Amino acid sequence: MENSTSVKTIFQKVEDALQTIRPYLEADGGDVKLLNISEDGIVKLELLGACGSCPMSTMTLRAGVEEAIKRAVPEITKVEAINITSINDPEAKLPNRYL
Repeated sequence: MENSTSVKTIFQKVEDALQTIRPYLEADGGDVKLLNISEDGIVKLELLGACGSCPMSTMTLRAGVEEAIKRAVPEITKVEAINITSINDPEAKLPNRYL
């Protein structure tokens, strides 16, 4: 799916959707990187900065990132992060503004 013209369009639409939520992620010291879009519409992301170690990353992914992407790009069926932090992870850290 990545090599076709339609995927480039979908890839750009997903990037555009991510741009709408980046200011919120950046406000907490985080960001997100689009890695791949599969043939069946699954987006793979990497959570960066504070998002990569935050125990709220699952909620951020579902309520923020996935919602924004699916609203902008209905062809997307699922959004996955390769590095979701478990809320029970002893290395997990909340952004400073929540401490």
